[in-house]
Amino acid sequence: MAENTTSSGLVKFFKMNERGTDVKTEIMAGVTTFLAMAYILAVNPGILATPGTGLDFYRVFSATAISSAIATLVMGLVANLPFALAPGMGLNAFMTYTIIFGMGYSWQFALTAVFVEGIIFLILTFCNVREAIVNSIPASLKKAIGVGIGMFIAFIGLQNAGIIGGNVSTLVELSGDWCKGGKLLTLIGLLITGVLLAYKVKGALLLGIIATTIIGIPFGVTKYNGGSYLPPAPYFFQFDFGTIFNGHFFDFIVVMFTFLFVDMFDTVGTLIGCATKADMVQEDGSIPNCKEALLADAIGTTVGAVLGTSTVTTYVESSTGVVEGGRTGLTAVVVAALFVLSLFLSPIFGMIPSEATAPALILVGVFMMTPVKDIDWEDFTEAIPAFLCILFMIVAYSISTGIQMGILAYVILKLCAKKAKDINVMTWIVAGLFILKIVFEQI
Repeated sequence: MAENTTSSGLVKFFKMNERGTDVKTEIMAGVTTFLAMAYILAVNPGILATPGTGLDFYRVFSATAISSAIATLVMGLVANLPFALAPGMGLNAFMTYTIIFGMGYSWQFALTAVFVEGIIFLILTFCNVREAIVNSIPASLKKAIGVGIGMFIAFIGLQNAGIIGGNVSTLVELSGDWCKGGKLLTLIGLLITGVLLAYKVKGALLLGIIATTIIGIPFGVTKYNGGSYLPPAPYFFQFDFGTIFNGHFFDFIVVMFTFLFVDMFDTVGTLIGCATKADMVQEDGSIPNCKEALLADAIGTTVGAVLGTSTVTTYVESSTGVVEGGRTGLTAVVVAALFVLSLFLSPIFGMIPSEATAPALILVGVFMMTPVKDIDWEDFTEAIPAFLCILFMIVAYSISTGIQMGILAYVILKLCAKKAKDINVMTWIVAGLFILKIVFEQI
């Protein structure tokens, strides 16, 4: 009786009946999302604690898990959306290789920039500026963003598995040993997961990750490396405001706005893409509880800086949970709980190799392709911006760059085709911001 009461309470609180889902589906979706993005627990501290930065791997690990849990919990309980957050890839590399190694600043200086960015995000969110930006994205580009993210995350999956590698002449290529070792394991996992999906097995992506991890044992890919089950304390308020006002104010502004701009449009793109796949985008183009979702991002970034990690953002891997049927905040709450659990079980979660999660990431691209059929390919003022948005997300390895190219192409083509009335005020403003960004980068 108590279990039924609890279940019915969850259904009511998260409005599951309205969104056509149930507790079991939401839990399965949450576990799937977590497993798809659990790599960040090792990768983020690995990047930030690169020898020479001065940061400690295990303290950054704790900061990563705690900030991800807090931000994702806010997303689940306040926004009631099935999206998860964690320190963003790319931004962590920017902090390490550009700010610390390239510019020669301390990690405390970098965290100060992240902290100020988080505060600005909170202000912009409360003033509805970020929500207005989300809602201003044209309908065709909203669809393109979803498709682009699907292709982008599939590309990441192929890279994580080592199937696609670098090449001096062509930039990327199929790895020469693409059907050996861990790469072969990914292909086996791809086949297993594909068959499960073909038979419409519930939780196919999660089962595929688990099966591939187990098969990886005889391959020598899945390994138990041991380690402590007691997490160390993260950093706490390790900021350096003194350097900013000691002749380095301009550098600080450049660094802070780089974090701000990339994070803003990565989050916007991910929210739009995942919400589109979950059929949550409303007729007027808005996303339900968008302000609350952006608040989760801002809180995560601020808390993350306080604890010792780079910018926290909404993760494209959330789409794996959406594909599994996640439609409410319970999915996010499950992810948050697993991030907390991971603090005490890091050696166990560390056993799941990237080769085992890669098949799920690759196949998510299939599900994210659906909106492409709804783009008006006959109207080139809609089709070309949508195409460029998808293309640049992949080739530039950046969601925000894809949005930038799509928005600018949209405004320019509409103007040239004498369809300026199709451009709303906020889209003009966003385009102007992108132009300023480009000019600033060239100075």
